[in-house]
Amino acid sequence: MKLESVHLPTLRQKTAVVILNYNGRHHLEEYLPSVIQHLQEATLIVVDNASTDDSCAWLEKNYPSIKVLFLPENKGYAGGYNEALLSMLGFEYFVLLNSDVRVVDGWMDAPLLKLGSNDKVAATQPKILSDRNLGYFDYAGASGGFIDKYGYPYCRGRIFSTIEKDEGQYDSELEIHWASGACLFIKSNVFKEFGGFDDSFFAHMEEIDLCWRIINEGYSIYCTPKSMVYHLGGGTLSSSSPFKTYLNFRNNHRCLFKNLSENKYNKVYKKRYVLDILAILLYLFQFKFKHAMSIIKAREDIFKDFQPRQMASKINNQVNTSTDILMQYYLKRRKRYSELIL
Repeated sequence: MKLESVHLPTLRQKTAVVILNYNGRHHLEEYLPSVIQHLQEATLIVVDNASTDDSCAWLEKNYPSIKVLFLPENKGYAGGYNEALLSMLGFEYFVLLNSDVRVVDGWMDAPLLKLGSNDKVAATQPKILSDRNLGYFDYAGASGGFIDKYGYPYCRGRIFSTIEKDEGQYDSELEIHWASGACLFIKSNVFKEFGGFDDSFFAHMEEIDLCWRIINEGYSIYCTPKSMVYHLGGGTLSSSSPFKTYLNFRNNHRCLFKNLSENKYNKVYKKRYVLDILAILLYLFQFKFKHAMSIIKAREDIFKDFQPRQMASKINNQVNTSTDILMQYYLKRRKRYSELIL
């Protein structure tokens, strides 16, 4: 009998698959059946973030056996998961799963085996493929996430807006900088040790911040592409939303501010100031005035972070942030992860 077959049932029994729902009946109808079909021994919990649609009534009617936790107000992705998970007992592993993710047979196996293999492995993600453009990677996570020197996130399989076709080129297990919140496997004790997500992020990049904090304390994060899921993406906020632009710019700076040393952050901030101005000008040139204003608003709110700051971890900046994605992508035309000089 293989070692995996001995441990997997036990690992699954210790796992809670937690789906955060906000006005997502259409996603639950489409994607929940696959989760139930491939849940195996794990426990499924839906956390409702004060929905105003009929998704909770639909759940009660169609899946009355599923446990649903009701939150009194919409606390965003970060606050919603914190409210549910920080007080949740009886599980060793959490799987934070977006409501617009389709899972397949064996999707939990490789991530859970990796988590169970070493005390210092804190979190994992499967390979995440697009459920919209079949055969291609998903924007939010692909085959593992990284951070460049100016705080821009990129993935094996996705750099900025260039998304690669999955041809098995990134099927190797790899230590990464961040695991996608679309399908995040994490040890429950680690999630609680770090206080979960930073509630102030509300949504977007909170998983990058959490993973960065975890790595700075000597833990590791992995992508295990032997397992895969399919993500629709844009289910809560589409890429055309000015609010999403605001969150991305504000939270991106917040990640840098929290996780770099003061000296290094100050150096990066000066260059990001110029880059953000260029982004504003680009949006104005494209007549996307609301997006330009969103960046300006984000930068105004960044100044609120300049309070007596909590210094970064003693094991500071274990994440390698030396890669310049802007230079390689736009000037040297390296559009694929495999072409990057890291």
